[in-house]
Amino acid sequence: MLRLVNKFSIQPLSMPEAQAPTPRDAQRHVPVMLPEVLRALQPETGGIFVDGTFGAGGYTRGILQSANAQVIAIDRDPSAIAAGQALVKEFAPRLRLVHGAFSSLKELLAELGVAKVQGVVLDIGVSSMQLDEAGRGFSFMKDGPLDMRMAQAGKSARDYVNALSAEDLANIVFIFGEEPRSRAIARAIVKARSEAPLMTTLDLVRAVERATGPQRATDRTHPATRTFQALRIFVNAELDELAAALLAAEEVLEEGGRLVIVTFHSLEDRIVKRFFTARAGREPQGSRHQLVAAAPPPATFTQTEKGAVAASEAEARANARARSAKLRFGIRTAAPPTPLAPEAFGLPRLEKH
Repeated sequence: MLRLVNKFSIQPLSMPEAQAPTPRDAQRHVPVMLPEVLRALQPETGGIFVDGTFGAGGYTRGILQSANAQVIAIDRDPSAIAAGQALVKEFAPRLRLVHGAFSSLKELLAELGVAKVQGVVLDIGVSSMQLDEAGRGFSFMKDGPLDMRMAQAGKSARDYVNALSAEDLANIVFIFGEEPRSRAIARAIVKARSEAPLMTTLDLVRAVERATGPQRATDRTHPATRTFQALRIFVNAELDELAAALLAAEEVLEEGGRLVIVTFHSLEDRIVKRFFTARAGREPQGSRHQLVAAAPPPATFTQTEKGAVAASEAEARANARARSAKLRFGIRTAAPPTPLAPEAFGLPRLEKH
């Protein structure tokens, strides 16, 4: 598996301990596209379903309320695990909450004695609860420590921002943020940190604004949006985690089981789309003048919806996060999984110069 992070010899700086969200925080969280997720997942009595991105438990609660099923919910954020204990009690014994990365869901299920499940749902990206917590450092709208670590362990955004070269920073911001001004932003970050280390989210915002200028009334998004997205993806190896989770879900789903993915930006959606294209046997065919290629492996998924499903207009109006959401799902066949090269996912490559 192509690894895009932890390639740099950087010593982590000490970070304050993040506070766990309260039950009231979870109540404020509105899961994106919940009706569409449940229609795609089709929870049924007696089934075992995996919510690989528990967060505030919105999808988990929806599954448990819609059928007398079991849910194994996974999250690598210890704050989410702590806040989710009330839900575990509410739905005992049908809910098991597991601390870990969704890329390791096969191993996590094996530790629970579960080999096959009837459904897996993943909501990719940062949660609204993480964005709302200034102390987590995900949001450019709130001043807090420049952290961005979902697992609250390892190197933080602050470590990377204050140590990487301008070229490495520019590549991160361009590849993971799709930011056309990446090189100017990287130079501005290096210049700002030469005057004083960048310690907080607003320190980084001000550094970015040296290159972009402040947000104008005509700007649809803040000029630091893409830089924060890029650093978050890099710090948490989010695209690699997603690719590994798709392959793990393919292995644990029984025939007829459903894999449902909700994404929020093009990098994630592209990976999911390419995965389903490859696994449903819809790879583009070569020219008739080319040599006949070997027959593709049997399809491991079928899709009743070939394209992405978007949120309803009403939800998009009510919930800004839903406006960019895309849902794709597939139904597992009986065919055994076969190896899939990282290139098949279209994972961005980041080379260290």
